[in-house]
Amino acid sequence: MFRKVPFIKIRRNVTLHYELKGSGHPIVFIHPTGMGLKTFSYQEVLSNTSKVLTYDMRGNGLSNSGSVPVTISLLAEDLLYLLDGLGIQRAVVVGYSNGGAIAQEFALAYPDRTRGLVLIGGFPEVNTELLKMEFLLGISISGFGGLPLLAAGISKAHAPNEKIFSSLYDSFIRTDPYILHQMYKKTFHYKSTDRLHTLACPLLLVYGAKDHYIHSYDSLFKMHVKNTVSVYISGAKHEVPTKNPAELNAILRRFMEKLEQQVK
Repeated sequence: MFRKVPFIKIRRNVTLHYELKGSGHPIVFIHPTGMGLKTFSYQEVLSNTSKVLTYDMRGNGLSNSGSVPVTISLLAEDLLYLLDGLGIQRAVVVGYSNGGAIAQEFALAYPDRTRGLVLIGGFPEVNTELLKMEFLLGISISGFGGLPLLAAGISKAHAPNEKIFSSLYDSFIRTDPYILHQMYKKTFHYKSTDRLHTLACPLLLVYGAKDHYIHSYDSLFKMHVKNTVSVYISGAKHEVPTKNPAELNAILRRFMEKLEQQVK
């Protein structure tokens, strides 16, 4: 028996693939460039206590591309329309890696729709040499027909086993090559630092303890956002959602519980 794949039309020519499971306070996950909702397969267990929403951004996975140039604000607005279409008023927004740019933009643009912001390996701008090099490599490879190379390399880096590798690769290879290239470029140039002081919700930063080249952004966030907590996962590198899911899920559960207690 084939399971019906859920889609929702958010604009005249944009239809997004999504998964919505569980009940309770909503939490939505935003994947990095090219990776799709399969990135968060291990976070589905959070649906035991929360309403878990994952989705493929436009041009990624099973979602179509639309016909207008991609911007970070456009992708944030896509999420707004997705939440509207699903009847979700407020959510905890989780952005992983450069998916954190869309998460930050959503939280800054739509504070009344954001209960909390979580960034996994996140950064408010690309201002360190190692991160710049990584982005420039992605921009270069994606601009010269390197989708299969990126799909294989990034999927392998995230996969704890062959099954997860196949799932991630099959999703990644569906990415619109033009969208992939544009998303790398737009997130490379994205900067929220000068607006972070306006962030109206609690901010949780999750870093792998061995993800050294990204750690400097922790202090940059805390310099601008007072209501910030950071957690480092021992032994973890960058690929936290798939390589350290038990630790990440426990951290997210505690964050959700704390938000619920604040409401009470």
